[in-house]
Amino acid sequence: MSRKEAQKRTQRIICACCASLGLFVFVFLCSDVAAQRKSKKKPAPAPPPPTELSKLRDEYIRLTGEYKASLGKLTPFYENDVKRAEEKLEQSKKLLAEGLIARTQVEENEHALALAKQKIEETNRQMANAEAQIAGVLVETAADEEISKNLRLAKQGLIRTASFTRFTGAGGWSIGDAWKIQRFFSDTFHKQLPIAVFGQGAIHDRWRLDHHNAMDIQLHPDGVEGQALLNFLQKNGIPYSAFRSAIPGTATGPHIHIGRPSHRY
Repeated sequence: MSRKEAQKRTQRIICACCASLGLFVFVFLCSDVAAQRKSKKKPAPAPPPPTELSKLRDEYIRLTGEYKASLGKLTPFYENDVKRAEEKLEQSKKLLAEGLIARTQVEENEHALALAKQKIEETNRQMANAEAQIAGVLVETAADEEISKNLRLAKQGLIRTASFTRFTGAGGWSIGDAWKIQRFFSDTFHKQLPIAVFGQGAIHDRWRLDHHNAMDIQLHPDGVEGQALLNFLQKNGIPYSAFRSAIPGTATGPHIHIGRPSHRY
């Protein structure tokens, strides 16, 4: 290769390197500008402060969890009691066979063993209930969050969750119309409507719920009378919330709330 050709080749290599370097600088500057733009973005908004209801639910979950844990600590002791009772019963049966003790002693040991086993069964039942209560609160929390995303529910809207059903109704509702519901129930079942709370009650004052234009009916929504009442309310466009279980800060137990949902104040 001649010297001239070598110089031309070197110049081509230098030009190619300069082009690559220029491209690298351009990309670097663009990425730097993009990074600066990202860094100038407003920080994510802080989450809203917890409400009284969320605090109550969190406290309920915490206490229920502690209760379940305390039951779990008792289980090994109860299991040891069962083991000792079984051994004592087995020994008494041998003594009875040898004629050394009376039959009543064996029966007493059988009764003691049954009680020891009942303690374990009861503990397991209470632990399962605690788990179900925690799960129920978490489900209702998720349901409330879903409802809050769509506050403008369509008229005649029906929302169902594991623990409650909410019907938004069709038109206006006044507690002064309660007589219509009372008449329907008495005509259908030939007894008075079991009203637990008419208007504002002490529990609503404690929970800071506006219940002035509503009433609570002491009926399980899944029972025959409860289902008949819910069908009547829906046919007449009367809003209600039917609770199948207790919900911390919202419901003390199964009942039917007639009227708009009670707002917290």
